[in-house]
Amino acid sequence: MCAQRMNGNELAVRFITTLTWNKIPEAAQRKARMALLDVLGATMAGTLTAIADITAGFAADVWPGTEATILWRGRRASAIGAAFANGYAANGIDIDDCGWYTKGHPGVQVFPTSLALCEAHNLSGADLLTGMVIGYEIAHRAARIWHATHEIYQACGSWGSVACAAIAGHLLRLRPEQVHHALGIAEYHAPNLPMMRDIDHPTMVKHGIGWGTMTGITAAMLARRGFTGIPSLFGFDEYYDWVADLGENYIMVDGVGFKIYASCAWSHPPINVTKRLMEEHHITVDNIARIKIIGPHETVRLGNKLPTTTEEAQFNTAWPLAVYLLDGELGPRQILEYRLQDPKVRELASRIELEESPELSELHNRGMAGDPKGGFFAIAEITLKDGRVLRSVPADAGVKYAGWTEEEVERKFRWLLKDIVEPERIDRLVDLVWHFDKASDVHELVRLATIHQVPAWLHA
Repeated sequence: MCAQRMNGNELAVRFITTLTWNKIPEAAQRKARMALLDVLGATMAGTLTAIADITAGFAADVWPGTEATILWRGRRASAIGAAFANGYAANGIDIDDCGWYTKGHPGVQVFPTSLALCEAHNLSGADLLTGMVIGYEIAHRAARIWHATHEIYQACGSWGSVACAAIAGHLLRLRPEQVHHALGIAEYHAPNLPMMRDIDHPTMVKHGIGWGTMTGITAAMLARRGFTGIPSLFGFDEYYDWVADLGENYIMVDGVGFKIYASCAWSHPPINVTKRLMEEHHITVDNIARIKIIGPHETVRLGNKLPTTTEEAQFNTAWPLAVYLLDGELGPRQILEYRLQDPKVRELASRIELEESPELSELHNRGMAGDPKGGFFAIAEITLKDGRVLRSVPADAGVKYAGWTEEEVERKFRWLLKDIVEPERIDRLVDLVWHFDKASDVHELVRLATIHQVPAWLHA
């Protein structure tokens, strides 16, 4: 007689409660270390934003305590408070990772949750990395189900609540039945985050990152006390195949993509295709009369309105493209408020037009659903001052997922922090992260990653 098949919820609980670092395949361990270095750089750079300052002060006041460190100014708070604030810093300049099926950002929830709980409970580097792996794997699957069950596109803190509950359930050593309830509590209390409303009106609410960390940790803590929750969507028969490979197929290996530009991923293909077209024809910005970007609905939805805040600059197509063409990079110096009145960038951005392509929108939708025949394509059309018109072929030029090397991630980390912290500290952080599974605790990482003041150039 055959044993009864475990349902998806039971499979998720088993994965969360039994995974250890030495059970994780080498490819996933490697990607976890890379993801840690990438999101650490994003967090440290993100402390330069107003949102990091506001949430750091708020968290220290509302969730007081000494359990964990807020990486902006080193304030202390409860684990919930530190994760909340560090999550907003991590997403502060939108240069953090993206994930398959998520339509958003897993790392900026996975990392702050793991860090805060490991610091609060004196856990090891291997514990933090294992928590992150659990978070990524649950995030990919929870988000896929979440988007399939919600008509309105929900931002990251929604499905991220479930991923953070999984991390907290693992790191707090909850029993299987408690993890079962933690997942259901987090799912039930997950915030409603209508993403496209913030795309149309960019503000600090962004992806709701802090609410994902807060809801997930709270859910696990409640479950530990006996609070009960509904069965999670993982247990629904129609989603079994999306959960059944937990612990066997590590989606994060190829499914976590790192960004090289500090802006919404929907603005990346226009930058890449325009850069390529200019290089092919050996033209400079001085030759350009105007630029037309033809892309999917999402790229056009970002718009070309001249920004007044960093959030408006991040959720934009024209500003990131213009400032990249002038500077050759897109990081903190290009996306923070102090730069947004630069007349040269504003003038070039005002000459960028956007046009939606139904065909490219369809390819984008298929790609976001996991269809390998889909992709994030864009076309650049440049009109030169001499009247010539140059047009690129459609190019799939979005965020790079598979194929990153440690050298590339390290190069990005060093570039991102070169104007923020001293080289010696960058060297020590890099070395620490590449061997972090050997660290007995997370305290040295916290100490080196804490930013106490903004650099002088930000006020110049």
